[in-house]
Amino acid sequence: MKTAVSTTLLSLALLAGCSPAPADSPEAVAELDTAAAETPTPESALEAAIASDVRSPEEKARDVWRHPKETLEFLGVEADDTVVEIWPGGGWYTNILAPYLASGGGKLVAVLFSPEGIDDAERVARIETNNENFKSNYTDPKFGTITYSGFSANSGPLTEPGTADVVLTFRNIHNWMAGGYEQKFFNDAYAALKPGGILGVVEHRLPSTALQDPKAPSGYVHEDYVRTLAANAGFQFDGSSEINANPADTADHPYGVWTLPPVSNQPDEGEEAPEGWDPEAYKAIGESDRMTLKFIKPAE
Repeated sequence: MKTAVSTTLLSLALLAGCSPAPADSPEAVAELDTAAAETPTPESALEAAIASDVRSPEEKARDVWRHPKETLEFLGVEADDTVVEIWPGGGWYTNILAPYLASGGGKLVAVLFSPEGIDDAERVARIETNNENFKSNYTDPKFGTITYSGFSANSGPLTEPGTADVVLTFRNIHNWMAGGYEQKFFNDAYAALKPGGILGVVEHRLPSTALQDPKAPSGYVHEDYVRTLAANAGFQFDGSSEINANPADTADHPYGVWTLPPVSNQPDEGEEAPEGWDPEAYKAIGESDRMTLKFIKPAE
């Protein structure tokens, strides 16, 4: 608001020991125009987060496949939102979301893998160590204040019910299918969101003509199945985007989606390569074909 900016400029001028220009003078108007031009917009804040040096060159190299700006804009993520990110892995999206939300007063809830219900003490210790290592990467104030919770087959709420503006999952549903608790995620996401809140899903896409294994060992999932899981939880489908599509991906590779970059699995030493094995061909395909889906929790 112009009056508020004028007051701010007056205060700054007085603090600096200067005589401020009259509020309606050409000099003051120019100062206001400059201040307005330098005020970050949500778009520029997102672009700044994507370009930030908190992201490694290796992370930025994947932008051509993962399209973070277009994806987050399509899903409607705003800088002042409360966003829940499920199973962030190495933090590829966290390194964008955390500074972006910090810039606008938003909040990030990072939901890590929960060891709840696991009886193997050694495995629990590994999970807890991994989680602590993840948290240690985000102590710098530029990431804002990240809160943490857990998700697994036996976990409790993702966050305080009805408080999230957005819940995001990137390439995780096949993991939950392998464990048999994929529906639990959608139910938990629904509970976490405010009425009108958004669930954003990015997942490796299995062609509709291919047979879906219920455990998704290839890492690929039918889009219709994801929509069914969301509908079962009460979500309304709000749209899809081909932002992350890759028509070159046939989704029938010998090591599943992990045949492709960035994992690029290879035969073990001494193992005979699968028939037709051609690592250069897989590299040329690039990263997987991915669905990008947006769901809404209906307003009450």
